[in-house]
Amino acid sequence: MFHALSRYGRRRTLRTGAVLAVVLGLLVWWLQPEGDEGDPSGSLIFSTGVPSGVYQRYGERLEVALAKDMPEVSTQLRTSEGSQQNLARVATGEADFTIATADAVATYLRDGRPGAQRLRGCVRLYDDYVQLVVPRDSDVRRVSDLRGKRVGVGQEGSGVRLVADRLLAAAGLDPAADVTPVPVGIDTMPVRLTQGRLDAFFWSGGLPTAAVQQLSRRFDIRLVPLAAELVAKLQSATGPTRFYRSAMMPGDAYPQAQQGQAVPTVAVANLLVTTDRTDAAMTEAFTRTVINSRDRIGGEVHAAQLVDLRTAIYTDPLDVHDGAKAYYRSVKP
Repeated sequence: MFHALSRYGRRRTLRTGAVLAVVLGLLVWWLQPEGDEGDPSGSLIFSTGVPSGVYQRYGERLEVALAKDMPEVSTQLRTSEGSQQNLARVATGEADFTIATADAVATYLRDGRPGAQRLRGCVRLYDDYVQLVVPRDSDVRRVSDLRGKRVGVGQEGSGVRLVADRLLAAAGLDPAADVTPVPVGIDTMPVRLTQGRLDAFFWSGGLPTAAVQQLSRRFDIRLVPLAAELVAKLQSATGPTRFYRSAMMPGDAYPQAQQGQAVPTVAVANLLVTTDRTDAAMTEAFTRTVINSRDRIGGEVHAAQLVDLRTAIYTDPLDVHDGAKAYYRSVKP
């Protein structure tokens, strides 16, 4: 009888254990967030910018953070001419994530470029500041003084080219006829200025941009003010130009060039961009890393310090990707 009771007790224990296992399994399933299929894996391409620009420097440091946070994902960086080329790559599937200015995004959408309707926003990052750089002894005091000058306007696929052409037009200049436009990037513009092969150059980037900072330490330069009335002319138009705003470059952005003086300019937001093709879990994890790595990356790339969780979700003119929405919901107080 004792053995019979023992067998009965064992069977009862086994049945109880099986029931508990099922209950625990159901509980784990119920508590698991919808759509959570584990850590993302695979590979992605992140299109950045010119080698010495902020996009590339930011991308290099973000790549390190992504490797730590998403160890099963291989990230490849690809340099580019800038915002316009970045958008074309992502929209057509040549890259998975990128950074682009809001005015470049709006232009891409307005023009109905290939894949435009597939673009989605992840994070509103930091603002780019337009910087018109001239030698300190230059007679250029305003944009209209560039008439007849050799001007670096950025590469064809850059966001710099968009805003440079628009600012020249707002100042009453024909970008193709009234100046000699030189379509080069920030990787070569400083050298050309020091060699006398450029009279001025436009740059649009986070503050400070390393290439401009280094130039100011070895060559006497000045930043030309972009007056509020010039910005108002940009903003009076509709479409992409509504993304420009008046701003001030603080006096300590480039101390040697500014000598403590703040400089009025134009600012435009940068967006982290992907498409609706990108997996939601991958996008959620990528967005989380961008936000969480802000302070660490910001110690080396100052512009990254300006990424703000409170405004990150405002990716106008793009809809927010579902994966990024999931991240913002997860951190909402």
